[in-house]
Amino acid sequence: MAHSTHPYYEENRDAMVSSMVQRMALAAPLIRERTQLTDTEGIQHEVLAEFEVVLTQLPYVGGNANRMSHFFMRLIGFLAIGRVLQRHGVPLQVISDIGRLTLKEQGLLQPEAQRLAAGRQYLSPENQAAIKEQAAMSMTQAHRQQFPDDFAYEFVEPGPGENFEFGINYQACGFCKFAAKHGDREILSSICGLDFDDYATRGVHLERTQTLASGASHCNFRFSRMNPG
Repeated sequence: MAHSTHPYYEENRDAMVSSMVQRMALAAPLIRERTQLTDTEGIQHEVLAEFEVVLTQLPYVGGNANRMSHFFMRLIGFLAIGRVLQRHGVPLQVISDIGRLTLKEQGLLQPEAQRLAAGRQYLSPENQAAIKEQAAMSMTQAHRQQFPDDFAYEFVEPGPGENFEFGINYQACGFCKFAAKHGDREILSSICGLDFDDYATRGVHLERTQTLASGASHCNFRFSRMNPG
């Protein structure tokens, strides 16, 4: 039985597909350099076809009312890339490197002033307040029952002697749940590896020493302003 894409993601399909097309154009040279694959055009077609499959599997977690919907839409396509490259025998570390470098290149296409402004907004008191509110919501029994495939996380204030702006402890990871449900556990690390460069392109330093994907009790994200230069 064919599965359909949730209406929320269907509304955002054009933007998501456009981003994937751009992403694969950036990934093609990396695939040629780091793998034995030469038919990069064929690989791109395979990835875009697999992305259509991923869209039907993508869980609805509240749409625009939930900040994590944006994370799903921005990053879930890398699992489509990982699936295709894994089928072609590409080692997991190479898959992870290709994903990380591709996302970095894609992020750097945005003008620096816009990227850094986005980073300042992310660290702003207003955004911290919004994240704190959503974090509290994500941990409620009602939310977790309504959206069982969502993330669940806690907002972390810096303690005495700690020099980060704020932190997030993810107690449940939507990508981990997705990977477990759809057989993507082996390439899950390729998603985890995206975070550092993703924030760095916006001038935000991420420190993280453990992840749920690697067997820890939670993912410990700590954010601070990146030193210039």
